[in-house]
This record gives sequence, structure tokens and C-alpha cells, in this order.
Amino acid sequence: MGSATVLYAGTNEGVVALQSDDGDRWETRSQGLKGWSVPKLDALASQPGRVVAGTRGDGVWVSDDFGETWDKPCYGKRGPGKVRCVTIDPRNPDTIYAGTEPIDLFISRDGAKSWDRVDSVWDVPFVATISYPAPPIEPHVREVLLDPKDPNTLYIALQVGYMLKSTDGGGSWRLLEQEGLDADVHTMVLDPANPERIFIATGGNSARQGRSLGRALYMSSDAGETWSPTAADFSQEYSVPLAMHPTNPAILYSAVASGHPGMWREPQGARSAIIRTTDGGETWQQLQDGLSGISKQFPAAIVFDQEEPDRIYIGLSSGELYTSQDAGDSWRRLEVRLPSVSDLRCVRA
Repeated sequence: MGSATVLYAGTNEGVVALQSDDGDRWETRSQGLKGWSVPKLDALASQPGRVVAGTRGDGVWVSDDFGETWDKPCYGKRGPGKVRCVTIDPRNPDTIYAGTEPIDLFISRDGAKSWDRVDSVWDVPFVATISYPAPPIEPHVREVLLDPKDPNTLYIALQVGYMLKSTDGGGSWRLLEQEGLDADVHTMVLDPANPERIFIATGGNSARQGRSLGRALYMSSDAGETWSPTAADFSQEYSVPLAMHPTNPAILYSAVASGHPGMWREPQGARSAIIRTTDGGETWQQLQDGLSGISKQFPAAIVFDQEEPDRIYIGLSSGELYTSQDAGDSWRRLEVRLPSVSDLRCVRA
């Protein structure tokens, strides 16, 4: 493979860094922030040793040595607390966005040393009306998405609150909603070659109530103005992971499940499936070779090896990891076991 591959895993017991020289044999390089759930993390290929983790209760932490040691750069200062997502701006890696529970957006422009709260999010009247159906969880920001061609355009996904869009760098926001669109938006993916093309994964609450046009996945071809269902042929109506192939934006991968996490304690579990489209969302197929034993678990994260884009990794809620070397046609389980996985990033050391 030419250089060591490092997988960063956000788990319910901190961040685990795994390393492999050949993609087959893996060892744990580090495990940090063990006392915290890490729903989201981020790392860039240009700075492989630097990983930014959002903790669900103690703000944003940063490691510059592949997770060996961790620092909270804004310690003792104002900043995000219960973090649900983090995004590094690849154009300026010192710029970091953090979305929190309850709903707030923070921006740091100095590598997480200081944070500005984006109060303008609350200028949208709808935000104050959002309520989460399952306390004690509160409405929260689930994803921050940056337009790669326009630094002033960004999106945030709101759990059970649709999406907000800004075209002035966060100075003002507009609600993106549509009748028949599921409001429980988990993940957003944008085509870097055509930023008006956006895909989202949702929790499917409206689908379960018979009020949505689709099930779990939707797409837009006009920068979020209108949305249409995709992958509606599958019965599953819940999704989180959504990943676009690094070199071919017509190829996307997702995982779908039946019901919601509170229902997966039943004997049938999540009844999940890994699915792929190769035609930009027009049709989807279930990927099954090597995945027959995972249906009770939920595949929470999907990530590509950017240097070998047909090499893919998925992380399960059970802590198992699977990999494909042929763009998803076949899979095998890695001989590692982690705490429950919520997010993955892949870099080269």
C-alpha cells in the first residue's frame, strides 16, 4: 500500500487509532478520551497526525500525534460543550466548526483555541419551535457541510429540524424544508464537482408515520431548494452513514435500517443493509458478499481510503469493522474489536 493506513474511530469510549501497513493486519496505535462518547471526529489527509474530536459533554479536543496525547485548546474559555459534530475546513485547517446539543453552532479560526458562537442560527424562527420526541436528548446540530467552491456557503443539518443554509459565511440563515421531506436529517453529502447536488440521510420518522415522500435517503439537484426521494425501494427507513466515492461522485454508499435505535433491542435487531448506487442515486443495490452476519447491528460509519478509493471501511455499532478492496463487491471482517463505533476517518501516516 506504500504507507501505513490509520483509521480513527469515534466510539462511545473515546477515540481509537488503528494502524496497518498492508490493510490486512491491524494494531491499536492509541486510545484516548476514554471517559467520553465521541459521536464525530475529523482529520485531513494533509495533516494525518492531527485529529479533532467532539465529545458529548466536554467540548472539542485535539491530538497532533495520532491520538497518543490530547489537548483541549480552549480549556477554561467559552466554547462548545455537548458536541454532536465537528468539521475541519480543508481550505484552512485552523477553521473548525462544531455543532452542539441543544442547537448551537460554534466556529473556531485558531485551531480550537477560541470559539465564536454563531447566534444568527437562532434568527430563524423555526429553530425555537423544534422539539425532540425522546427526552432527555434535545434537538441538536447533526452535521456541518461546507461548499468546496464557495467559502461563504454552508449547511447545517438539524436533528428533527430539517436543514439551515447560509450564503454569507454564517451571517444569516434560511430554512430548507419541503412538504414530504423527512425533518430528521442526520448526514449531508455534497458533490464537490457540482455543489448544487446534495444527498441526505435521515432518521425516517416521517416515513414511519406515513407522512414522507420517501424513506431514509433524499437528493437535491438545486442546492437544497427541492428534494426527491432516493433508495425508496428498500423497506428500511433509518440511515446515518452516507459516503460519496472520492473520484466518482455518481457512486455513493449508505446503510439503512428498520425502525430506530430504541427498537433494535428486539431479537431482530436493526435489520440493516449496506447499499450502493453507481448512477447518482437513480438506482441502489444491496451489498451482501461477506456481510451476511451484520444485519442485526447498525453500520454507523462508512469511510474511503483516499489513496485507494476502492478500499472502503465500515464501522458497526457492535464495534466490529469490515473492509472491501473492490468498491464494495465483497467484504471481510477485520480482526479487531472496538467499543461501539459512531464515526470513522482514514488517513495515511
